Amino acid sequence: MRPLMEFLYDKWWMVFPLMAVAGRWAGGWRRAGERRYRRRVELYKLQNQDKLQNQAREAARASVADVKSLMATHDATNRRWLDYELDVGKLIDFPLMTDVREPLTVAFLRAKREADGLRPPSAEDLTSVAGLDAYRQAVNNFAVALDVAEREAIRIRDSKFSGPERERLAVARKLLMIAENHAATPAERQSAYKRARRELDGLIVLPDVTVAALEGRIAPPLDAGPRPPQFHQG
Repeated sequence: MRPLMEFLYDKWWMVFPLMAVAGRWAGGWRRAGERRYRRRVELYKLQNQDKLQNQAREAARASVADVKSLMATHDATNRRWLDYELDVGKLIDFPLMTDVREPLTVAFLRAKREADGLRPPSAEDLTSVAGLDAYRQAVNNFAVALDVAEREAIRIRDSKFSGPERERLAVARKLLMIAENHAATPAERQSAYKRARRELDGLIVLPDVTVAALEGRIAPPLDAGPRPPQFHQG
C-alpha cells in the first residue's frame, strides 16, 4: 500500500489528463445514449404510426367539440341578453340593462362585441390553439359581464328614478300590456302604444331592435283594418 501511495504522490500531475480522458469518455457515453434514445423513438413511431394518427384525429375532433361547446355557451348568453332586448316590460323593470351611462352595461356590451367578433363561422373553421383560447376567454368574459350587470339591475331595479318617474314607468308598463292585448280594439292598442312611448320618453332609451320587436307584435292587428272591395274586370 505504501509504495502505491508514494507512486501517486510522485505522479500527482497525472490526475489532470486522467480527468480529461474520463470527461471525453462520459461525453461519448452520453451522446451514445442520446442516439439510442432517438432510435427507440423513431422505432416506436414506425411501429405505432396508425395509433398516433388515430390519436391526432381524436385530438382534432376534441378541438371541434370544444369550439361547439363554446359556441353553445355564446348562444345561450346571447339569448339571455335578447330576453331583455326584445321585452320592453323587462327593460322597464330593469332599466340598467340598456342604460349606456352605466359602466356595467357598457362592460357587458363591449364583452359581447368582442365575443361576437371572435366567433368563427363554424366550429371547423377555428383550428389554432391561440384562436380557441382567445374565443374561450371572450365568451367567458361576456357571460361573466352579463351576470354582473344582471345582478346589479335586479338589485337596484328602478331605484335611481324619482317618485314621479317611477309612476310614469308603471303607467307605461300598463299601457304596453294594453297595446299587446289582442282582446283590445286596434284603436285602443294604437293609442296605448303611443301613450306608452310618451311616458318612456326621457326615462328609458329603447334599442331599435326592441322597438322593432314591439311594433312587430302590435302592428299586424293595427294594420288589419277593413279592406276596400276588389273589383275584377270580366
